Amino acid sequence: MSFSCARNFLQRFCTEDVHSRRIPNHGSCFSNDLLPSLGARINQTTKLRRHIISPYDPRYRAWQMWLVVLVIYSAWISPLQFAFLTYKKDVLFLVDNIVNGFFAIDLVLTFFVAYLDSQSCLLVDNPKKIAIRYISTWFVFDVSSTAPFQPLSLLFREQSSELGFKLLNMLRLWRLRRVSSLFARLEKDIRFNYFWTRCTKLVSVTLFAVHCAGCFNYLIADRYPDPTRTWIGAVNPNFKEDSLWNRYVTSMYWSITTITTTGYGDLHAENPREMLFDIFYMLFNLGLTSYLIGNMTNLVVHWTSRTRNFRDMFRAASEFATRNQLPPRIQDQMLSHISLKFKTEGLKQQETVNGLPKAIRSSIAHYLFYPIVENTYLFQGVSHDFLFQLVSEMEAEYFSPRADVILQNESPSDLYVLVSGSVVVGKATAVDLFGQMGVIYNKPQPFTVRTTELSQILRLSRTSLMNTIQTNGEDGHQIMHNLFMVRE
Repeated sequence: MSFSCARNFLQRFCTEDVHSRRIPNHGSCFSNDLLPSLGARINQTTKLRRHIISPYDPRYRAWQMWLVVLVIYSAWISPLQFAFLTYKKDVLFLVDNIVNGFFAIDLVLTFFVAYLDSQSCLLVDNPKKIAIRYISTWFVFDVSSTAPFQPLSLLFREQSSELGFKLLNMLRLWRLRRVSSLFARLEKDIRFNYFWTRCTKLVSVTLFAVHCAGCFNYLIADRYPDPTRTWIGAVNPNFKEDSLWNRYVTSMYWSITTITTTGYGDLHAENPREMLFDIFYMLFNLGLTSYLIGNMTNLVVHWTSRTRNFRDMFRAASEFATRNQLPPRIQDQMLSHISLKFKTEGLKQQETVNGLPKAIRSSIAHYLFYPIVENTYLFQGVSHDFLFQLVSEMEAEYFSPRADVILQNESPSDLYVLVSGSVVVGKATAVDLFGQMGVIYNKPQPFTVRTTELSQILRLSRTSLMNTIQTNGEDGHQIMHNLFMVRE
């Protein structure tokens, strides 16, 4: 990933999440957590107590992202040191202690970070409550994963003591909970693609399992009394003298061939210890494989469910038309409508609008439809309030080319306003309003109306129009005047 891409990611992840909580100025969704209880007020601009840090502060979020990078390093180096390396004062020793220092700083910093109360959904900035909550939850585990076991091991030269300190140093893997929390947030954040976020998580879990299993299996071979009776010593008796790179690659090769169920051939267990480990590893692989297959299947099925439903509906409509011997024109209209419905449903426009409060729906309708309805001849000269009430009741629909919108002599139920595209009304083509004669006079529609291209049309029910006219008498007279003027 380039530097600019990484910078953009950090800006989006660390900054936009805070901006989205400034409720009066933004309409973006909440990334997670902070919600007011019913009847309660919320004010994100309220200052916390002195020396208390908000968990949504962009600088604190950037700090957390930096710690995630260090966690990835710890997840890779801890099993590697456990199996392949001996503790000594070198560059890696210095880097490990610097990394531990960052986590020690974060351990202290956590005592000054406000937390979100699960019952009130408000930030708690009381230092005493913050300390009690942290000490009673993750404090002991964080201390154990940050303790300097590597420097302490240098005070003891016995081989058994070194192995014990290496085992204690593996407690650093507790830091992986930060990565888990990161993925949980990314999966809920609509700014990031859910499919690729989930795939990245599954790949990361698999690579970590492969890495750990390869390191652990090598440790068993390295500690076995007879090196020639080990899975790696059987093919390379002097494997301990080989380079670290060759030994690590060989271990990863064994782990991948095992997890993918393509072994055993050239590398296999040679003693009871390795056999027991292989048994547990293969049992673990059964669960891991089921987890991976289940998640990938769920993602693929969710991704393709709309297309599958469309194909089933399209096939059912074709069979219905063939079974009932419908004319080709009607059959084409049916299939065109289903195809258009599939395309427009993917936008989820109507579902989005229907899920909003009425005031917001009215505001959206006023912004989108008011200029169009205002320019139609039927509503020239009517009041602003009357048009506002009308557009709030209108719904936008799409019609495929050569689709019948109104049939001659059908009952008058709706009035239509053309937004885009074109229609044919009887023999007239240049129209922006149709269905008004039947709706206003309450008589069968006099003409058939058919689209000539893909068209977007606003539909207003006769009931809504008549109710609005009854409550706005003067505007009703103006509409009748406009109608008579056109007829003349």
